[in-house]
Amino acid sequence: MGLKQMITNYAEYNLWVNQQFSNWLSTKPDALLHQDVVSSFSSIIKTLNHIWATEEYWYSVIAETPEFDKREAGELVTSEVLEGLVNRSKCLAQFIASLSEEELAKTIKIDNPWFQCELPRYEYLLQVVNHGTYHRGQIVTMGRNIGITDASNTDYNFYNVTKQVVN
Repeated sequence: MGLKQMITNYAEYNLWVNQQFSNWLSTKPDALLHQDVVSSFSSIIKTLNHIWATEEYWYSVIAETPEFDKREAGELVTSEVLEGLVNRSKCLAQFIASLSEEELAKTIKIDNPWFQCELPRYEYLLQVVNHGTYHRGQIVTMGRNIGITDASNTDYNFYNVTKQVVN
């Protein structure tokens, strides 16, 4: 498997897993998604909003666009957060799929108040996926703590096996 195929697959996985979470959580009462739970963020919806905001930032880096939607944690409407996250993941997957292997390997410099680095574009895509995975794991645990126990399997390997069965 070449770099292009692997990174494109990771971007497609990121979209798939965010769609799975959106489908799953959209069936839950809004009050549960906004309920205070001890974690990195104080509710499932705030955690989802953080995943979305962070994906917005990394998209701006990967696509080399100077601005991004700075998601605020004010009043969070569940449908907006779920749709926004899935839409950003869709745009990211489409953008990654449009790039050549050389474009994926292009080095992009980041110099912001939090950190400085200069890495290949594909490393930033891996950051997006790993960051989302970390927080989705928290969401599953948060959900269990408030009685939401029906999360589906969203492991990367499960995605790959499921994709093979469908194809």
